[in-house]
Amino acid sequence: MIVLDSSYLVALHNEGDVHHEAALEVRDRIVAGEWGVALLLEYVFLEVVTVLRMRLNLDVALGVGETLLRAREVEFVPSSAGFMKALETFRMERDADLSFADAAIVSAARRESPGYVATFDSDFSGLLGVTVVP
Repeated sequence: MIVLDSSYLVALHNEGDVHHEAALEVRDRIVAGEWGVALLLEYVFLEVVTVLRMRLNLDVALGVGETLLRAREVEFVPSSAGFMKALETFRMERDADLSFADAAIVSAARRESPGYVATFDSDFSGLLGVTVVP
């Protein structure tokens, strides 16, 4: 299992992003099933479509949203399913300076060892139970 972060997904769908090429490589590994299922938390979906609308346009944001929701390799996780665990992580990881969405990602990743997270966000580095990809 690998949990998808918005920094990874935005880079993947924005050719102008500095991490675009690295994101394509991670995508290929996800499609190949290297980590099993990829989890897309509702919080992350909200961030991704919002950022893509702001940086690119509404049509791109809608298209990416539809693609993510239809992808066979991706399992959509409603926010309510992990809300209390995310709140606990948000409360406990004081030194990490995580957003609430990032805390939800961390708590989801920690369900399985080694807790893979597809991200370009340095806030995940060094967290116990989290392995950053790439």
